[in-house]
Amino acid sequence: MLDQQLRNAPVLDHHSVDLDAADRVTYLLEQSFRYDYPEPVQGLRHRLVVLPPARHGDQHLRAHRLDVHGAPARRLTRRDTRGNTVVRFRAERVEHSVQFRVGALLERVRTDGVVRLPADALTDPRLLRPTRLTAPDIRLRDLASDLGRSQATPLELADRICQTVYSAITYQYGVTSIATTAAEALERGRGVCQDSAHIMLALCHLLALPARYASGHLLGQGGTHAWVEVVIPHTDQAAAIPFDPCNGVPTSARYLTVATGRDYADVAPTSGSYLGTTRGRLTTNRRVAVLAAA
Repeated sequence: MLDQQLRNAPVLDHHSVDLDAADRVTYLLEQSFRYDYPEPVQGLRHRLVVLPPARHGDQHLRAHRLDVHGAPARRLTRRDTRGNTVVRFRAERVEHSVQFRVGALLERVRTDGVVRLPADALTDPRLLRPTRLTAPDIRLRDLASDLGRSQATPLELADRICQTVYSAITYQYGVTSIATTAAEALERGRGVCQDSAHIMLALCHLLALPARYASGHLLGQGGTHAWVEVVIPHTDQAAAIPFDPCNGVPTSARYLTVATGRDYADVAPTSGSYLGTTRGRLTTNRRVAVLAAA
């Protein structure tokens, strides 16, 4: 569990440290979601996907805490079929507000290597088939056809797709939503990280390259972030190699993974429902800090 002393510990300036060269890096993640309601609401059912897995390649979860404030609530924690930690809350009545707060201590051990998967991940339909958010249109098919003309290893092809998406999408907040498809985002030429990830997934699927959506955090960025893990052969298994098409780079020690899925809908950090005519207002806060690097 995390105590207040740890949360108040001094932090490093991550810009002045070569995190990728460090053998071990310790991170502190703090995140909150607060819902305010003008009138009481009934039957709140809420789902959070905010806790990192116990291990994801070289990333380890060392301690964590998840609290709810503002209403008595029951919780159920489980792992879904993809290994993500899903926490569900049930509150019969919320008078004014409810707040979910997560804290996590994570450590990256460089020598632990990449995310390894069973060999059958290379043919897993969930990593090869489009979803509603990643379904291709003519423009995506033409772009995939261009990318597929030259000979390349799976890793080289993944890098080319990443660079292509980075060139095709200008980052702009507020022009898309969680319902925007890859095809729609590509047509607009603008969007956020999840749009870039959906476009890259669509292209990977068209080129028979297994891939999945990754949700997590990027040091120095205000909110949650999204990227893509491309699955390639690795000895007698498979490995999930992460690329960030929003920034046009492979990921680094500045990224912390929380969950993976077919698209954003699988791993939305916060979602839920309640009974009532009033509309809630969501306020979020997040901090990712580096406590140590050596």
